[in-house]
Amino acid sequence: MTKKIYQNILAYALVGLFVVSVGPGCNITKNVPKGDALYTGATIKMESSEAETKENKVIKSTLQGLTRPKPNSKLLGIPFKLHIYNLAGKGNKGINKFLKKSGEPPVLLSQLSLDNNVSILTNTLENKGFFHANVIGDTTINNKKAHATYTVKTGPQYHINDVVFPPDSGAINKSINASASKSLLKKGNTFNLDVIKGERLRIDADLKEKGYYFFNPEQLIIFVDSTIGNNLVNLYVKFKPDVPMAAKMKYRINDVYIYGNYSLNSANIDTLYGDTVSFRGYNVIDHKRTFKPQVFDRVMMFSPEDLYSRTDHNVTLSRLINLGTFKFVKNRFEVLSDSFKLDAFYYLTPLPKKSISAEIGGLTKSNNVTGSELTLKWRNRNTFKGAELLTISTYFGTEIQYSGQFSGYNTLRYGAEANLTTPRFLVPIFRLNTEGSYVPRTSVKLGYDVLARQKLFTLNSFRGEFGYVWKENIRNEHELNLISINYVQPLNVTTEYQKSIAQKPLLKRAIEEQFIVGSNYNYNYNQLVDKEKYASGIYFNGLLDLSGNVAGLIAKGNVSKGDTARIFGVPFSQYIKTEADFRYYRKIGLRNQLANRIIIGFGYPYGNSSIIPYSKQFFIGGNNSLRAFRSRSLGPGKFNGGQRTSARQLFADMTGDIKLELNSELRVPLNNMFSTAFFVDAGNIWLYNNDPNQPGGKFSKDFLKELAVGAGVGFRIDVTILLLRLDVAVPLRIPYLPEGQRWVTNKINFPWVRDNLVFNLAIGYPF
Repeated sequence: MTKKIYQNILAYALVGLFVVSVGPGCNITKNVPKGDALYTGATIKMESSEAETKENKVIKSTLQGLTRPKPNSKLLGIPFKLHIYNLAGKGNKGINKFLKKSGEPPVLLSQLSLDNNVSILTNTLENKGFFHANVIGDTTINNKKAHATYTVKTGPQYHINDVVFPPDSGAINKSINASASKSLLKKGNTFNLDVIKGERLRIDADLKEKGYYFFNPEQLIIFVDSTIGNNLVNLYVKFKPDVPMAAKMKYRINDVYIYGNYSLNSANIDTLYGDTVSFRGYNVIDHKRTFKPQVFDRVMMFSPEDLYSRTDHNVTLSRLINLGTFKFVKNRFEVLSDSFKLDAFYYLTPLPKKSISAEIGGLTKSNNVTGSELTLKWRNRNTFKGAELLTISTYFGTEIQYSGQFSGYNTLRYGAEANLTTPRFLVPIFRLNTEGSYVPRTSVKLGYDVLARQKLFTLNSFRGEFGYVWKENIRNEHELNLISINYVQPLNVTTEYQKSIAQKPLLKRAIEEQFIVGSNYNYNYNQLVDKEKYASGIYFNGLLDLSGNVAGLIAKGNVSKGDTARIFGVPFSQYIKTEADFRYYRKIGLRNQLANRIIIGFGYPYGNSSIIPYSKQFFIGGNNSLRAFRSRSLGPGKFNGGQRTSARQLFADMTGDIKLELNSELRVPLNNMFSTAFFVDAGNIWLYNNDPNQPGGKFSKDFLKELAVGAGVGFRIDVTILLLRLDVAVPLRIPYLPEGQRWVTNKINFPWVRDNLVFNLAIGYPF
């Protein structure tokens, strides 16, 4: 991949050198054969009294995209790839071979078929209701360059006068008429063959929900009567004469057979071997007793005597796949002789029950910190024969500051986590919509972590969660943890760190004992799922985190009066925390995208707490936030505690109870691999209560005057499996400067930019 990148850079550099050396008058037709011409594209000319209407502009654009061949590609109006090809000359070895491969040969007039294009354009217009359309094609040649022009006379467009469905006799006719109000064919709409095809698919989908298993849309025909005058048509929905009787009959489910441990090497003929287990109407064939029959009762949507439904068919397959237990899932239906019933067969091939994997990752930060992490995971995909997934993972990571005044203050992190997920609600205390394609899960997590900062301190933490995860559909996901516990305890604090605390009391927060017990709920909506790259859409993630609400009823405390309540001898935290992350993506042109984000976070400490716990507070800055400021170096408010002094540079760890962040980024692809971006970021964090150690950090009505602003440019390399991102940014507004001096745009010059430039190297988009 690196070789390919270098080759592309070399090719574009050569083109740039070529263009500079020969100027704008370079001969791009030098490789065009004698008697031929360079094809430069086509123009659609509409001859109509309504040629400038919005509808005709759409038609013109549609026709333009149908003409073939396509001319040589251009960037900023320059056919770079054609220039690359021309640079190779007639040679086909070495650099010439590389240039020809990287370039693009000239598109020639001889490749153009006017008659074929005229036929395609005429048929397209007729399919859109222009039954009297006329298209004339012609070419012009000038200096060995050829251009095609298609003169289009659309004539009147026909509209729908009436839609007639089959007479209301017979079960299938009644079913079709029952959904007539949902028809895509509406009186007064323009005639469009694509809409007619869509109507056949709509009728087919509706009938599949009503048991018509063997029906297909090709068995319908829609007659068009255009002889009624006034540029109107009547449409008649009818069956083709050779539709078999089976297609017009409803089918019900007879028996359901589930092969829970099916091998792809098994014989095609189903053999039961007398080891079938019947459970609530299902026949489970699993002689190894790999799965409990209850698993399939919770997943299957079909039951005996149910009317066949395509939705139930697809949802059942999706739920089986989303269990994450089966490698292959397939099914078939078999008609019972002399009846209108189906036997359903499901063949499930399990994944290996146990597996182990290792992951290694690396990171780098703008403060000369580099690190790596090794994670080992062991999985048991069917722990208690109920398709449960047990994952036990351990990790070990380091961060090393390899240069700078404070090199040697390295970080060591290690820990373990056990996570058991069960494909159902273990405690069904409320009803939820769980009939979709995604199986609800109950999750139990237990974890232990150690954070050791060399020469400073060591912390250990215990955490546990019990909750549920479920999806309404592919875009909506919910996570509710009824119980969430986190206990953080310092193990070792060095004398050096204690001396630093004496100079800067804020450092004490990092080693405070914390006991958090509460509940949290997270909702995620992502409209961009399954959409193409650079698509338009919205994204929302909302969090509600409650702590100490139940514990506060047991042991009441009021920290403002010096009364701190404890559980098991440890002060517990009481707070309410909410956070909303809203993003709006807008496609601009064919591939450009404008991405926008706003984050609003609010933490309210009460009762037993004066601030929300350190691990739950907000921070700002860094690779995925305000890229003109280093991570955790900004705020709260106009306080400058994260900036460059000897103690502060080491511990740039500013946090707050309130957060506001706004980001806007224009993403512009250069080709399939390289893209660039131009961005502006703004935001800050604040404290809910006043802290004498952080003057100016409390949230006030003047919070907008305390916003930090930065801007920059980014370069991205997309190699499909990952996206490597380099963002370079400078601050435009610095909130900790005196009021009236916070905008620093007047200071931007080379020495200032050199000293304030922030580089951000990361993987993936910032949002």
